[in-house]
Amino acid sequence: MAGLRVEQYTVGPVMTNCYFAVNEETKEMFVVDPGDAAEALAAKIKEQGLTPVAVLLTHGHFDHAAAAGDIAEAFGIPIYAHEREKKTLETPEINLCGMIGETGAVYHADIYVKDGDCLDLAGFSVQVIHTPGHTKGGCCYYIEKEQALFAGDTLFFESVGRTDFPEGSALELLHSIHEKLMPLAGQTKVYTGHNDTTTIGWERQHNPFL
Repeated sequence: MAGLRVEQYTVGPVMTNCYFAVNEETKEMFVVDPGDAAEALAAKIKEQGLTPVAVLLTHGHFDHAAAAGDIAEAFGIPIYAHEREKKTLETPEINLCGMIGETGAVYHADIYVKDGDCLDLAGFSVQVIHTPGHTKGGCCYYIEKEQALFAGDTLFFESVGRTDFPEGSALELLHSIHEKLMPLAGQTKVYTGHNDTTTIGWERQHNPFL
């Protein structure tokens, strides 16, 4: 059975966590939320002799999505995002690019997915979990066999994502976490969009927002 190795790289002006999800057997991999560090990340991929198959975006804010197009172009691979995130990606006022002095940055995805879709990527079955609240089309990517959840800015170590950005909703976010993430196995490792990793079990016990 394929073994998952997760590499974490903290990139960009707001210290975003980018992840490489690597199949240790085949060296295929996918990139989650490449931030805005396309050149550095591409160099890491080439140095290790990895074969990228996709870029997965948990949501469309600039600090997660800005390098996606360059990474996808460099390796000839598609970008995935949730179908409700198209507006966020393509609207500068919503993707928050103004926070870094950009005024008209527009991002995109090649493949828009739905809640519950299972993606066969790099030898892993990756489930899409739509978790609106931080953004309308925010989602998590879950590899059940590997007990790994790439959570973006939905769930953090003893915290949750911000909901004061355009189209954010605290009610939706907490509902998403309670209904869709907390039922996952307690030992599921949560690879967060910022700061430290955690587990579902730890957050059940210690997250003050829940």
